[in-house]
Amino acid sequence: MKSLQIIFSYIKKYPKLVIGYFSLNILSALFSLISLAMLAPFLTLIFGLQGNGGIQPSRFKLGSLSDLLNNQLTVLMASDQGKIKALGIICIVMVTAIMLKNLFLYFSLYLLTPIRNSIINDMRTDMFSKILSLPIGFFNEQRKGDIMSRLTNDLQDVEFSTISFLESFFKEPILIAFYLLAMVSLSPELSIFLLLFLPIAGLVIGRIGRSLKKVSTGVQEKLGEILSTIEETLGGIRVVKAFNAEEQQLKRFKKENHDLFDIKNRAIRRRDLASPVSETLGIIAVSCVLYYGGSLVLNRNFSLNGPDFLTFIAIFTQIINPLKTFSTASYNIQRGAASIERIQKLIMEEQAVMEDPNPLPIASFNQTIELRDVVFAYPDKSILTRINLTIKKGQTIALVGSSGAGKSTLADLIPRFHDATSGEVLIDGINIKKYKIKDLRNLMGIVTQEPILFNDTIRANISLGNEKATIDEIMAAATIANAHLFIENKEEGYTSLVGDRGSKLSGGERQRLTIARAVLKNPPILILDEATSSLDTESEKWVQDAINKLMKDRTSIIIAHRLSTIRHADEIIVLHEGTIAERGKHDELIQSKGIYSKLVSMQQMH
Repeated sequence: MKSLQIIFSYIKKYPKLVIGYFSLNILSALFSLISLAMLAPFLTLIFGLQGNGGIQPSRFKLGSLSDLLNNQLTVLMASDQGKIKALGIICIVMVTAIMLKNLFLYFSLYLLTPIRNSIINDMRTDMFSKILSLPIGFFNEQRKGDIMSRLTNDLQDVEFSTISFLESFFKEPILIAFYLLAMVSLSPELSIFLLLFLPIAGLVIGRIGRSLKKVSTGVQEKLGEILSTIEETLGGIRVVKAFNAEEQQLKRFKKENHDLFDIKNRAIRRRDLASPVSETLGIIAVSCVLYYGGSLVLNRNFSLNGPDFLTFIAIFTQIINPLKTFSTASYNIQRGAASIERIQKLIMEEQAVMEDPNPLPIASFNQTIELRDVVFAYPDKSILTRINLTIKKGQTIALVGSSGAGKSTLADLIPRFHDATSGEVLIDGINIKKYKIKDLRNLMGIVTQEPILFNDTIRANISLGNEKATIDEIMAAATIANAHLFIENKEEGYTSLVGDRGSKLSGGERQRLTIARAVLKNPPILILDEATSSLDTESEKWVQDAINKLMKDRTSIIIAHRLSTIRHADEIIVLHEGTIAERGKHDELIQSKGIYSKLVSMQQMH
């Protein structure tokens, strides 16, 4: 099973813990068997079945240990009060064996805990690491709620299934093997009769387990949809309330929640079949053995004596619980398999942006950024077609065009958020695919239209990606970004928390912090997604002034929404349906009466 291979790929990282856990389970199973082995001499003694030589030997042997114990009991039987003393020895051996069995069982579980938690932690880390390495395009196609569901609900399901599976896989087969060997040594005939019955039980349990996996996949997918609905509603709660859409959102949530209710009921009912089905099959097997073996004993056609037969039955009743636990674990691993496959699908997601095996370092930008015959397309849609563009060091280039023209996609190609489908993007004459990605992105500062802040301190948000920055450097960057004064006016200054997505700050304050972040990075190349388009007049003035300071002596690529802010750009690139339709300075494009001129006219009318 693929899911088991995935689990074992994580387990093998901890060989010492696994070997220790396995060894302790062997010792626990051994002492469990020793305690059961005491049943035959006990029954022999109680029912007076001992021969002239003392305790009648059992067919069940534990090597020299059995002979030693039998000889000791025989010696005791010859003395005064011998039966009482022999009974005491049997009871002491049974109690000691049970104590040792449970002691080793506890230590095995003690080792299982870090194994189990390490697997879950490693899976969670692998998923989050993969998420951070995936290209921007992946998140445009995936629902955030589904990704969150894999990191939470799927992992929880895997943890639940892994607990029962690991405990069962390394413990129950050992017990079953030990008990089967004991049963074979007592009666090969009855053991063969029993083994003929076990494949039938396995077939029934396996069939139900496979159906459980299919239902469990549906549960996880539905949980992902619900999390997406919650995330979207919370993110847009202002709009929901403004349009009185509470009932509409509640209706949508109730439908998805009810669907989840139905599918979870089906999954849990099938999972709960594991215990009763396995127990019923076990009791049927016990009854068959009792009838078959008992009839042989009564007819005296059986070489097994009464105490050994009862010992056989006792051992078989003990084997039922491990079989039952193992079958339950098989159900759980089927349920967990659906989650493991969803997790693995994310971890194994194709890495569209790959680093060169021997990447070149790049520490500075000296000449040009060039796009040669660049094409970018998704499987079902073309975004950019044959883009040719050269940006010289120190130039300010503006990208304009209607929504969907490809402005953001073109800008995203330079820091390799996407890779061109064909054509080349070069910096200083070398294809950027040959550079080390981290070095390439170190050359660039990006300020987006929507300021992205994290629920941390102001200082941490400004120094994002630059943890070694001193407070003096952070304050200097904030001063250039016109942010120092409002930060100092806050009660806790630079250690103030900004809230979820910067909710404790105004729009202008949030944007100035993102500019301060770019100033601190001090990159030679800037990519600006018009940072003032959603601000009020006063905030726009502060932010635009900060941007002008930031752009000084740097190469800038501006995705322009307010065309009045790019009048002084060295070149304006007008994109239309993924191609460069016009290019030139502001005055030239106005005089040409083309697309740019119409866009400027429409904005002036508003």
